Amino acid sequence: MSLFLAPLCALLLSANPAAAAVQKHVLLVTQTGGPNAPVDARIAAHLGTLGYDVRLVNQDADPASIRNIDLIVLSSTVSAKDVNPGWRTVAIPLLTWENDFLDDLAMTGKRHDTDFGEVDKERYLWIVNAPHPMAGGLPAGIANVFVKQAGMSWGKPGLGATTIATIYGQPEKAAIFGYEKGATMDYETLAPARRVMMFLGNDSFTNLSPAGMTLFDSAVAWAIGSSERRPDSK
Repeated sequence: MSLFLAPLCALLLSANPAAAAVQKHVLLVTQTGGPNAPVDARIAAHLGTLGYDVRLVNQDADPASIRNIDLIVLSSTVSAKDVNPGWRTVAIPLLTWENDFLDDLAMTGKRHDTDFGEVDKERYLWIVNAPHPMAGGLPAGIANVFVKQAGMSWGKPGLGATTIATIYGQPEKAAIFGYEKGATMDYETLAPARRVMMFLGNDSFTNLSPAGMTLFDSAVAWAIGSSERRPDSK
């Protein structure tokens, strides 16, 4: 490289840091053609604006066939009764916002409304772990995460979890939590890769406030941040 081109390339990369980074690949598992498919499309488009390469697949996708993916996002539009048990053991970071999946993924116990559930008509979370990257720099205490009141998913995670936020006024209900790879989840299951739970519902992504969007983006970034070397294509 010439003496002229070297500083020019360095300048271009400093102006666009994303150009110097390896692009991360996200698999968004949805109920294709379902009533909330447009919301999942909005999520995919948003992730694209963050620089991720996003691929949408239907809920009947086989976890064992996944290749060249850095993060699996399991949408709540996937039917809980049809969720593939293979998502529980896949050694790729996974994020979801469906409370009914938490027991299937061994992220909580099995008792509905005790180990996981949903609250109605809420707008606020309580940030309990502000220093963690998933808090997105938001201060400890109350955070207004929805534009208008809506249902919020929650779980009661295992001892190996890191809790970021709880439902406002209900500290036993974790609204954002995650597991590091190797951390103990429920049933003495070890997390095969990072696992993250968010507080959303089928259509509440479009109801996120700026603070809520910050938490969403930060949870995605943390989940994908230290993914293992993804399996090569067959």
